[in-house]
Amino acid sequence: MIPELGHFALIIGLVLSGVQGSLPLLGASLGGNRWIDLAKPVARAQWLFMAVSFACLTYAFISNDFSVRYVASNSNTQLPLIYRISAVWGAHEGSLLLWAFILSSWGAAVTIFSKSIPPVVLARVISVMGLISVGFMSFMIFTSNPFERLFPVPAEG
Repeated sequence: MIPELGHFALIIGLVLSGVQGSLPLLGASLGGNRWIDLAKPVARAQWLFMAVSFACLTYAFISNDFSVRYVASNSNTQLPLIYRISAVWGAHEGSLLLWAFILSSWGAAVTIFSKSIPPVVLARVISVMGLISVGFMSFMIFTSNPFERLFPVPAEG
């Protein structure tokens, strides 16, 4: 159930990054203040869903959930806890998730600490970050899904 929650959060993050990348940019180009005002809450919501997704993958490693292909390929029950936690980003799928999470963290940080930037410029900055996130997350979901299930479930990773 937890891996499905993480996968669902990742998909919602992709949708939010699409909104973040398009609507504020259109608002900045067409002068639509309502669309410009969407930039901050959408970027923060994207960060929240990416944090949930990363936390779910971390939980899968900590709990030795070998039904997740990525966990079964990169962990085992003999690994100490610190190595299981670092294995979350130790291979391709997890490192992409970490990159997407860091990118969303920067986007959220820009929305929090950019009080002096004009709203039109801020909307464009956040939109570019959203479009980059769309690329990362699309690649991750469609080609390198860290939450892919493995059946039958192996007893050991």
